[in-house]
Amino acid sequence: MTMFDPTIENPIAHAIVAADGTLVFADPALVALNQRAGGMRGAPLAVPQLATIARLARRLGIVVSRSVVVADDEADVDLWVRAQPDGENVRLTVSGWREIAAWRPTRPSPEVQGFLDSDSDWRWETDAALRLTFVTLDAGPKHGFDPFALLGQPLTAMFALDSGSDGGLPILDSLARRRPMTAQPARLRSSGRAVMLTANVRYDVSGDFAGFVGAARVIVEDTPAPAEPSVLSATFTTGLDKALRVPLARIVANADSINAQSDGPVQGDYADYAADIATAGRHLLSLVDDLVDLQAVERPDFMIAPEPIDLADVARRAAGLLTVRAANLGVSIVRPATDVRVPAIGDFRRVLQILVNLVGNALRYSPRGSDVSVTVTRDATHAVLTVADQGKGVAPEDQVRIFEKFERVDTSEAGGNGLGLYIARRLARAMQGDLTVESASGEGARFVLTLPTDPARH
Repeated sequence: MTMFDPTIENPIAHAIVAADGTLVFADPALVALNQRAGGMRGAPLAVPQLATIARLARRLGIVVSRSVVVADDEADVDLWVRAQPDGENVRLTVSGWREIAAWRPTRPSPEVQGFLDSDSDWRWETDAALRLTFVTLDAGPKHGFDPFALLGQPLTAMFALDSGSDGGLPILDSLARRRPMTAQPARLRSSGRAVMLTANVRYDVSGDFAGFVGAARVIVEDTPAPAEPSVLSATFTTGLDKALRVPLARIVANADSINAQSDGPVQGDYADYAADIATAGRHLLSLVDDLVDLQAVERPDFMIAPEPIDLADVARRAAGLLTVRAANLGVSIVRPATDVRVPAIGDFRRVLQILVNLVGNALRYSPRGSDVSVTVTRDATHAVLTVADQGKGVAPEDQVRIFEKFERVDTSEAGGNGLGLYIARRLARAMQGDLTVESASGEGARFVLTLPTDPARH
């Protein structure tokens, strides 16, 4: 089936997508493409690639332009999509329609093929950024999730990933080595049920990683869940982290150069897109750092050498490191006065790491014009530091979950990887202290770090 008239040179089609993702208007070619994807006018846009770009443009408030490949009947279609925010709506302009040979997966390993063919409860697929592009529709009602709402969301919006039998995350090894993922334990977020994920790697026409084609199998109730806590596989930090840092740093540098137009002027939307790439690259670099820390804090023999520190001084330094970010967000950081001294026992570098994470999180969730307050006090046995914001807060039912691995209050929001608070609490407890939260929905959050005091200096 042909999706456009081949006699028309470079056909262009337009569409309007509402704030809730509903397709309000579309030219005939896009109507037909959307219908073949299972959608209709007046319902959510059913082509995942187009819906994702529209959502990104709305979230960033900028024009987003990029090439996408859409599966359409017996062929794939290469499109150029431009998404422009227009009030509450997003206007899509789709051009460059070009049919290409449909993608066919490489031959998976026998274990993966067997899992995909006969031993799964539902199928799922992702793009190269691990955003869901397909979920078996009839699995939603059976397992308690909305497959349409998950399209375009990260894989972790459907699954909370657990460590494998060797203590590692199989998905990381699969991503790094571009090989099938055979046994990734996880839990379904909608119900908490244990599942096992298996996937084959898919490649684009250039041979680059293009995502996963996977399956999920619900684990029967008498099957024990993976033990917690566990140790991240040592394969990550035996060179793999260095191998990832080099290309990521190069991507960030090149994207920043394009955004700054240091080699000459470029279109505004391309410059904005380059800034988006640089931000994503920095996020991945931060994930690499967190995974290195994760392996360290989960070792059974992990210890921190205590030393006398001034917790108020560390708080002022953490606030200083984030001053520029706060100014860009229109948020003020209220820090301890320079004459305040609060002795504590801990590792200076690790305490600074905890505070940068806490203040950075507070800035992310603070409304423009508000304050993030960092205060330090002490009692008979502990130094106490509190980071308070005026954001949306943390609901009581989420206050335990946010300290677990790969968990976030809202997985649909940009930024964060769900490891910062888990690592921060492990570090605090390794220093004989603790990290807790006091909050309610809509009332901001107060994260409280406690560390033992130095009796000789109290």
